[in-house]
Amino acid sequence: MIIRSFGVLLAFLTAMAAVLPAMAQESQTAPATTTGQPAQPAGPPPDTVVAIINGKKLTRADVIASAQSLPAEYQSKIDAIFPALIDRLVDLTLLAEEGRKQNLQDDPEVKARIEQVTNQVIQEVLIRRHLQQMMTEDAIKARYDKFVQEQPAQVEIRASHILVATEDEAKDIIRQLDGGADFASLAKEKSTDPSAKQNGGDLGYFTAGEMVPEFSQAVFAMEKGESSKAPVKSQFGWHVIKVVDKRQKAPPSLDESHSHIEEMLSSELLTAYLTSLRSGATVEKFNPDGTPMAAAPATGGGDQQQQQPQQQ
Repeated sequence: MIIRSFGVLLAFLTAMAAVLPAMAQESQTAPATTTGQPAQPAGPPPDTVVAIINGKKLTRADVIASAQSLPAEYQSKIDAIFPALIDRLVDLTLLAEEGRKQNLQDDPEVKARIEQVTNQVIQEVLIRRHLQQMMTEDAIKARYDKFVQEQPAQVEIRASHILVATEDEAKDIIRQLDGGADFASLAKEKSTDPSAKQNGGDLGYFTAGEMVPEFSQAVFAMEKGESSKAPVKSQFGWHVIKVVDKRQKAPPSLDESHSHIEEMLSSELLTAYLTSLRSGATVEKFNPDGTPMAAAPATGGGDQQQQQPQQQ
């Protein structure tokens, strides 16, 4: 009976899931604006009363707030699905009222759940505020500088190639180049690489890992201005290569890597914060059977664990 009742409750609370997509779909047929997007009505004030339940007023702001738990696709169409959202909020409000009539607010299970949610919100706010305080532009710039220093130096090459089907064709092209033929002209005329017709075989700049191994090994062994002395075979065919330029690859700019730097710094700041909290706490850990957990090797954390032998 308990399992069945819980299933009925879940079904009730999610019943609108079948209604909302249909209403959202209807909003797609709304008259388009001059920008080609569906026309969106100008929203009334947030304090506009949209329902009254047993004398309690619900406002437009209440309905919008209740929709925050829905997927983003519905949140962007709140006015289109507004009637369904009102019905959903009415049902939820009636459930809460009935629960209070039964004094469930004083029920141990309810209090335990509230404490869990309260702790979660406290944790989230604490972390967010700590990171906001520590995540300054100076900190981001310093972490970027460290990031750049940590990156291994990389050589990148700009090369052109002529791709053909057979080794004999490639050897013939090398002979023509040795005789003074223009590389780009031969690439446009003979290469089976479709892009060669427009760019003369130019591959732009690349690093070693961006090319297939056979091609990469050959081209990175060549010097700037050098052309292939022998054809290079890969899974695509036979290549004749010319190295146009060779240089150290520049690191990404701060703007280009800003989001990545923020992610790394956030993780590091949070780890450091947790370490500082642990260093000031006494933490004892136990196995599922209640026996003391063996202390882990020291890693710089502040856990103070009981170091007692396991019971046999």
